Amino acid sequence: MKGGEDTDTERTLLQQIRDKERELGSRIESAREKTTTMIAAAHSEADDLVCTAEGMAKTAAEQVYWTERGRTETEITELKRAAEEETAAALARAERNVPAAADAIVRYVKGEQ
Repeated sequence: MKGGEDTDTERTLLQQIRDKERELGSRIESAREKTTTMIAAAHSEADDLVCTAEGMAKTAAEQVYWTERGRTETEITELKRAAEEETAAALARAERNVPAAADAIVRYVKGEQ
């Protein structure tokens, strides 16, 4: 019966090897599924981070826009005020010179130069 025992032992060893292969195959598949899940989660997190970064960039850009727009409007207001002051000063000078200019024109027309 020794030959029969060897066959049983070989089958048992072969069965153990097959069982171990199935166990390792199951572990590998489980690791593959976990890895796939982790990769999908990482992609999702990366997408979320990109959306957050884009939102933050948009907010920062809007803040810069409104700050600069306020500065520009202030500068425009100051330039208009300065132009109005210069115009008023020029009119005042012109009004002061009108009598002298009118006299000069009258003298010239009369030939009294």
